[in-house]
Amino acid sequence: MPLTPEDIVGVLEGRGWEAEIVKAADMEGMVDVCPKGILKCVDGRGSDNEAMAGPKMAGGIYAIAHNRHTTSIEGLKAITKEVAAKGHVPSVHGDHSSDMMGCGFFKLWLTGRFDDMGYPRPEFDADQGAKAVKEAGGFIEMHHGSHEEKVVLINLVENKTLEPQEDDQRFIVDGWAAGSFDLDVPNFLVAAAATVEMLGGPKKAKIIVA
Repeated sequence: MPLTPEDIVGVLEGRGWEAEIVKAADMEGMVDVCPKGILKCVDGRGSDNEAMAGPKMAGGIYAIAHNRHTTSIEGLKAITKEVAAKGHVPSVHGDHSSDMMGCGFFKLWLTGRFDDMGYPRPEFDADQGAKAVKEAGGFIEMHHGSHEEKVVLINLVENKTLEPQEDDQRFIVDGWAAGSFDLDVPNFLVAAAATVEMLGGPKKAKIIVA
């Protein structure tokens, strides 16, 4: 059974979130996914990258590795190439204060915060991961500023996304993209929610439907 928007609301409410379903037509800023846009992290902060119209997943392509329990450098390189073959620009990111450890999702994964959810830790550190992604043809994005996200937008409308707004931050999770990489969608969404919780983000979500 595919996960319904109502199921997602139920799971989030069970975790103490406020969640509502909204129509894409009522959401400002929905754009078509562009092949030049990077498949990037859900991070809502400002960035040195301007190609924002790619799918959003926690940690960028790290979300795919995490969901599949891929922990090796070779596996990460293969995912980088797979993302490119599917018509997206693969990426991971750091930030200006913590360098490549500036991705909260990767830091949680590396330091074992997902251990109790059954996810094995990566066999590489943040610098090694970034180097592998770059060597395999991916892009390294750098964020700046502090996290001030007010809401989590979970977008279920295929081949659409939203672009981050530095002055009105929100976490953007393209739930449909998990399906396009044959990921375990419930686990993908729960890991994204857990990431927001562990990083002290807002437990408030809008689930966007067509």
